Amino acid sequence: MTATQHDAAPEPRLAGSVRRWRAVLFAAVAACAACGIVYELALLTLSTSLHGGGIVAMSLIVAGFVAALGLGALLVKPLLHRAAVTFIAVETALAIVGGLSAAALYVAFAFVGGSLWVLAAGTALIGCLVGAEVPLLMTLLQRGRTAGATDTGRVLANLNAADYLGALIGGLLWPFLLLPHLGMIRGAAATGVVNLTAAAVVAVLLLRHILSAREFAVSLMVLAAALTLLVTLLVRADGIQTSARQRLYADPIVAYEHSAYQEIVVTRRGADTRLYLDGGLQFSTRDEYRYTESLVYPALGDDARSVLILGGGDGLVAREVLRDKDVERIVQVELDPAVIELGRTTLRDVNGGALHDPRVQVVIDDAMTWLRDADGDDAPGGFDAVIVDLPDPDTPVLGRLYSVEFYALIGRVLAPEGLVTVQAGSPFSTPTAFWRTVSTIRAAGYAPTPYHVHVPTFGDWGFVLARRGPIPPVPTVPADAPPLRYLDQQALDAAAVFGGDTQPELLQPSTLEHPRIVDDVRRGYR
Repeated sequence: MTATQHDAAPEPRLAGSVRRWRAVLFAAVAACAACGIVYELALLTLSTSLHGGGIVAMSLIVAGFVAALGLGALLVKPLLHRAAVTFIAVETALAIVGGLSAAALYVAFAFVGGSLWVLAAGTALIGCLVGAEVPLLMTLLQRGRTAGATDTGRVLANLNAADYLGALIGGLLWPFLLLPHLGMIRGAAATGVVNLTAAAVVAVLLLRHILSAREFAVSLMVLAAALTLLVTLLVRADGIQTSARQRLYADPIVAYEHSAYQEIVVTRRGADTRLYLDGGLQFSTRDEYRYTESLVYPALGDDARSVLILGGGDGLVAREVLRDKDVERIVQVELDPAVIELGRTTLRDVNGGALHDPRVQVVIDDAMTWLRDADGDDAPGGFDAVIVDLPDPDTPVLGRLYSVEFYALIGRVLAPEGLVTVQAGSPFSTPTAFWRTVSTIRAAGYAPTPYHVHVPTFGDWGFVLARRGPIPPVPTVPADAPPLRYLDQQALDAAAVFGGDTQPELLQPSTLEHPRIVDDVRRGYR
């Protein structure tokens, strides 16, 4: 018999019961679907950490993945007559590509400086391989004669149901188990091991009577080699990630965590401690006092007793507020508990132990959700000062927190004469985003006063002081303010003056429906 005749020959009927055949194959469908969705979520998560996540980028990745599913289904058609061998080859390739994808993306970004090509290639390959699975599995079902002409539709429906159920399981496992406990690189590699295990179970229990002895032996050796590769990655993932991560930062890393929300890195060289969230610098102890003093003291006035801090989980804003002897109560609302824990441990010397002070009530919640649900018990009489220290709105999720609706919610918990300060980015480097923030605060019913200071690490940095009503507040250093390293009334008066290259712009506000500020930030720096 020639090789061509052998390839074209119908595969023999599967040994074992039809019920076992279907159960194992449907379980394999669910497992493989779960693995496929985890691979793509791992790439999306890591891409967001490395490049920032926008609607356009995520839409292109998801659309590319779905398109690759269809392409994979078409490309596998000529191989359906060799479904058993092709299935094992596809699952092995998928486990290797998917299991290594996160590590490859991270290493490429750290050592080469560009990883978008790895993201595109990984998305296309994973999509094609996942797309080939269902046609192969359906062919195996038919070759096993588990589906007659009358119930092929029912079997196909069950196959699709198992596929969608597996995708649901994978979608839940990634954010709740794999990412928080294993991290991106090890989580993807562990998923590859599961993928190989599912393929091996199908091969040993079901396909050994379809494959020739030589094909079966080669299949097991290939699966074992792939398993060895992924187990090696699991064992060495920490070392690979540590080496790659350190190349992204000029100073030695002293603390790292990938929380459910972001990658958190603390570096230290001598007396300079720096905090990075998703690669973006949040502060340097060389000059953070300039930023923090400028954000805090204009909001406190002369008699602030209750203060609300939105964001600022590192504790620097709370540290500065606590220096005001009039302050009796601080409510600190922070989304990420990992940042709060960092503020209580690694950054305790930087923030002076502010998050351990009994006057500080820490609330773990989304700022907008907390404001929406706040009642009289949360803010009796309203807060005298609200300080908004949130990351730049470079994603739609953060864009919510720079919207008219968000600032309107702040007004519900603000005392009648209370003041609000907002960090608003750079009026020089991102002028449209800065003046968009001013316009948005005005549209929410406030009278805003923009001002800016020089922070060497950040450059020219802007803030907005606002109060409810028609009269803009005048930025003032409180008369009873403690000794400050940078801010005084003369510096604050100068901060309210803008030069010719940073003149005000009248812009449409940013809203939940039209988060214009996200596009402003993502256009980049001038």
